[in-house]
Amino acid sequence: MYEVAVNQHFDAAHYLRNYGGRCENLHGHRFQVSVELQAHDLNDIGLLYDFTRLKAALKDVLSRFDHVCLNDVPPFDKINPSSENIARTIYEALRPSLANEPVTLKCVRVWESPDAWATYYPS
Repeated sequence: MYEVAVNQHFDAAHYLRNYGGRCENLHGHRFQVSVELQAHDLNDIGLLYDFTRLKAALKDVLSRFDHVCLNDVPPFDKINPSSENIARTIYEALRPSLANEPVTLKCVRVWESPDAWATYYPS
């Protein structure tokens, strides 16, 4: 089994509805995002997946969230923009672009600080 990953970030504000603490107030983060792919085999030139293509797909998804208040952007206008929900939303947005590829989208990890992160794996 092989795995590859890329990391990118976006800057955004958010607040957590019904949190009952300071995170219920508007605040910002530099969200770091990691996307991991896996496959049993490499292609004919020895790659699992082209990093350039994966970075471009992730950049396209993250552009919707950069320098906005996440609570104003679907689906976060209806669900809390927690790191967990952000990870799942990015996963679901990336999945169609990889559907016909011989790889598995293993997980998406979102850090809201250097020492706090959430990971979404499909069930």
